[in-house]
Amino acid sequence: MAEEKIKKVVLAYSGGLDTSVILRWIKDEFDCEVIAYCADVGQAEETDGLEEKALKTGASKFYLSDVREEFARDFVFPMMRANAVYEGYYLLGTSIARPVIAKKQVEIARAEGADAVAHGATGKGNDQVRYELTFARLAPDLKIIAPWRRPEWPFKGRADMIAYANEKKIPISVTAEKPYSMDRNLMHISYEGGILEDPWREPYNDMFLLTVAAEDAPNQPEYVEIEYARGNPIAINGEKLSPARIIERANELAGRHGIGRVDLVENRYVGIKSRGVYETPGVTILFHGHRAVEQLTLDREVMHLRDSLIPRYAEMVYYGYWFAPEREALQALVDDTQKNVNGIARLKMFKGGVWIAGRKSPNSLYDPKIASFEEAGGYNQADAEGFIRLAGVRLRALARATAKN
Repeated sequence: MAEEKIKKVVLAYSGGLDTSVILRWIKDEFDCEVIAYCADVGQAEETDGLEEKALKTGASKFYLSDVREEFARDFVFPMMRANAVYEGYYLLGTSIARPVIAKKQVEIARAEGADAVAHGATGKGNDQVRYELTFARLAPDLKIIAPWRRPEWPFKGRADMIAYANEKKIPISVTAEKPYSMDRNLMHISYEGGILEDPWREPYNDMFLLTVAAEDAPNQPEYVEIEYARGNPIAINGEKLSPARIIERANELAGRHGIGRVDLVENRYVGIKSRGVYETPGVTILFHGHRAVEQLTLDREVMHLRDSLIPRYAEMVYYGYWFAPEREALQALVDDTQKNVNGIARLKMFKGGVWIAGRKSPNSLYDPKIASFEEAGGYNQADAEGFIRLAGVRLRALARATAKN
């Protein structure tokens, strides 16, 4: 029995093996009430039957909170306005879901008068950081139970947990090691562990749920038009949709063309390299559409400044600093750059690829008369001579200095 006195815990619960065992273990180990909570961030049928399962396992109460619109509007969209990509490939689908899950968990803990929150993240991964930094910012007074890091946690792996579940009559569907683990939300599905721990091994095609293989995609390209207002997608093919529905519709369109698969060996915050396979079809095309409208509407220096900060912004999301003051400050800068990012992008989707086919904006900075090779359009080409001579001053000085050596 743990010495720590805890009366009521809100557990982030998925209904899988780990959190099912954790629910019962916390209840017995701490002799306390456990409330099971699941955030619906778009995991589809995975939420079916969770309440019955949680109550049978020992939960006193179960919450299923639909946070899909909040997730899309207040978490995914701000991140997309920043064009955040981690290590060149990862669009941060798992990373950005954790702060909204933890935020709602804190709200439930407050409403229920709980004195602790708990999660099932391991001590090797990023999620423990993402959950707990959110708790630190939003509810520093709540105790945190992270069973995988506790010395009294008795389980070494899945076999031990399956045996415990059978002993305690905990309803579980797993009976053996899965070939990989999955995490799904509105934005993406991630796959890791098991067979994927060999970075030389190609993922099975039948593993993917949101996208077809590129070779099985239609043999004809499809065009899609995405409208943006202040950097946010608001309509697809002329149909206005809510933030969550925009992502869902984009997933359908891009998924059937095999768009959005990524295979990455990434650097976790804790210092471990990890192989992750992701499918993010909808946000991939929304990302390209956003870039297309920005090409017309962003001033060069503003764009270059914002782009220079993308790696830092992406790190903040990946590392779990969503509610940190530095991310909020950077978000204010990003959002100021987006006030004129209004317009429509036309994209071509074909065999796993997406290409910009056109863009237009009422706030366009593009002037075809100035850009044209056919007419001067008010631009005096002779002005470039002085500009180039000034730009070359240091290079000529360098040439003179090195010639003496």
